[in-house]
Amino acid sequence: MNAPVRISDLLNVPRRYLVDVHAIVDRRPIAARMHTFAAGGFLLTGILGLLAAAGLLNGHVAAVVIALSGMSGIAGATFAFARRSPRKPSYLSGGLYYSLPWLLGLANIFFMGVGISSAADLMVAWNTPSGIILLLTGMVSLTGLALITGKGPMRHALAGTLHLAWHPRPGRFNGQSADTAFAQIDLDAPKLGANRVEDFAWNELLGFDSCVQCGRCEAACPAFAAGLPLNPKKFVNDIAGSNAPVQYAGSPHPGLPEHREQAGPILIGEEGASIAPETIWACTTCRACVDACPMMIEHLDGMIALRRFETLEHGATPGKAGDLFDALRETDTQSGNPLPARLDFAADLALPLMKEQHPVEVLLWIGEGGYELRNQRSLRAFIKLLRIAQIDFAVLAEERDCGDAARRLGDEIEFLRLAQANIATLSRYSFRSIVTLDPHVAHSLTRDYPSLGGNYQVFHHTTFLDGLVREGRLSVEGQLNGRVTYHDPCYLGRYLNEIDAPRALIDKLGVERVEMARHGRQSFCCGGGGGGPVTDIKGKQRIPDLRMEQARETEAEIVVVACPNCTTMLEGVTQPRPLVRELSEILLEAVERRSS
Repeated sequence: MNAPVRISDLLNVPRRYLVDVHAIVDRRPIAARMHTFAAGGFLLTGILGLLAAAGLLNGHVAAVVIALSGMSGIAGATFAFARRSPRKPSYLSGGLYYSLPWLLGLANIFFMGVGISSAADLMVAWNTPSGIILLLTGMVSLTGLALITGKGPMRHALAGTLHLAWHPRPGRFNGQSADTAFAQIDLDAPKLGANRVEDFAWNELLGFDSCVQCGRCEAACPAFAAGLPLNPKKFVNDIAGSNAPVQYAGSPHPGLPEHREQAGPILIGEEGASIAPETIWACTTCRACVDACPMMIEHLDGMIALRRFETLEHGATPGKAGDLFDALRETDTQSGNPLPARLDFAADLALPLMKEQHPVEVLLWIGEGGYELRNQRSLRAFIKLLRIAQIDFAVLAEERDCGDAARRLGDEIEFLRLAQANIATLSRYSFRSIVTLDPHVAHSLTRDYPSLGGNYQVFHHTTFLDGLVREGRLSVEGQLNGRVTYHDPCYLGRYLNEIDAPRALIDKLGVERVEMARHGRQSFCCGGGGGGPVTDIKGKQRIPDLRMEQARETEAEIVVVACPNCTTMLEGVTQPRPLVRELSEILLEAVERRSS
C-alpha cells in the first residue's frame, strides 16, 4: 500500500520528539532522566566532538562543555546498564538491548576525548598509549552501534525518528489525541483487511519497526496482565519481523505454544502464520498500549486490520461474535430487540419523541442501554436530572446501534450500514446537541461519523452534567459522604480525553475521592470493549476482577462509573467488592437530598 512521502515532513521531527514523545516518556520520571542523559548526552557529545575535531569549536570553555556533555552521557548509559542488572524488569527486552548502554558509554568517552583534545589544543598522538586506547574505544563503540543498527536497538531508534516524520496519524500531534477513528477500507478491493505484511502501508510498517522493546505497552495492557494470549510488544514485533530481521528478546504472548510464535510472511489466517487468532481477539481496544508507547506506535491499527481480514474474508470470529453480527443484521441492535422496545423501561416517564417534538435543545441517545435492566436505572436517573434542570430534550427511539462493536470486531461493512442509516435518521431532525451515557457511542458519533458526513455536537453525559452544575441548573454541593473512587472508562478518558468533568462532579458531592493506582489516561480497562464480552478469550484471570482488586486497594466504599459497559463488567465481579454506582445515580440522590 502507498502513502505520500514529503521530505518537508522531516521538519516536524524536533517538535514531535521534544513535545509529544517526551510528554509520554516523562510519565516515568526516573526513566525519562535516564533517556535524556543517555540519548541526549550521546548525541550532543558526538556533535560537539565532531565540530571540535573539524576546528569549528575551540578554547577551554568549549572543552569544559564537551566534558560535561560527555559525563552526562556516560552517567545516563551507566544508569541504563544498572537498570537491567543484575535482573531487568520483566517488561524490558534483553538480547542486544544489553549491549546498547555500554556501547553508548564507550562512544561518549571516544567523542569526549576527541572533542576535548581538539578544542583545548591537546592533540593526542594515535601512536601513544592514550591515543591507542581512545582509538580502540571509538572502533569498538562505533562498530558495535553500526552492527546493532542493522537489526537491533539503533535500527529501531532510526526507524522511530522517521516514524515521527511520516506518522500514519498526524492528528495525534495536536495535543488532544483527536485522531482515533479507524481508517475506512475500499470495499471493492480484492482483499479486505490484512494478513500479509505487504497489505500495510509503508509508514505503518515503519511504525511497527520503531518498537524499541521498552515494554511500556506490555505493562499497560489489561489483556497481558490477565494472562490472555496477547502481548502488544510481541504483536508489533510479529508484524515487523515478518518483513525484516528483527531480533525479539521480550516476553511472549501468554499461554501460547512456542511454535505459534515463529516469524514468517503470513501474519494470520493460514497454517504457519506468525500471529495466532486468539491474540487479536484478546484485545479490548482500550488503547492503553498506544497511549503508553513513547514511539507513538499504532498497535490498534494493526489489530483491526487483521480482525477485518479474519471477519470479512474468513468469517472467523470467535465465541458469540457471530450471534452479535446476526442480531445487528436482523434487528439493528446488539440484543436482537425491536428498535421501539428500547423505550419500554421509561413508559412511566412519558419521554418526548423527536418525531413529535423538534427542534429541541438536546437529543438524548438512549442506545443499547435501553434494553439492559441495570443500565435502565442509570438512564432513568439522568432523565430525571434533565427534567430537574429544565432541559428541552427528546429521544429518537428509532436509532440503530452506533456500529462501535461491529467496527472493532472487524465488520466494516456492518459498521458502515449502521452509521449511514443513523446519519440518514438524524438528518430528518433539528437539535443543538446529542447527549449519551455511553462513551463508545460518543466516540463513534464524534470521531467515526464525520468522515461519512455526520457532523454533530456530542456530549458525554458527565460533561453535560458538569456544565449544568456550573451554570447553577443543578445543585448537588455537600449532600453525600463516604469514600469513593472513580473508574475512568477507556473510551471517555483515553479516546475522548475527558478526565476532569466526572471528578469535578464527584468533588462537589461532599465525599472523599481517592484515586486508584491506574487512573486518568492511564486507567485500567474493565474488559468490556473491543467485543471482549462476546469473543470471550480465556486467560488466567478476568480483566474486571483485576480492576476491582485495584478498587479494593483504595478502601473505597463505592466505585463510581460513567459507562454502561463498565457498569456491567464491574458489577459482574463475584468476589467481595465495593458498591458500583453510575454517576447519574449518585448525582440524582444528591439533588433530591438538597431539595428535600
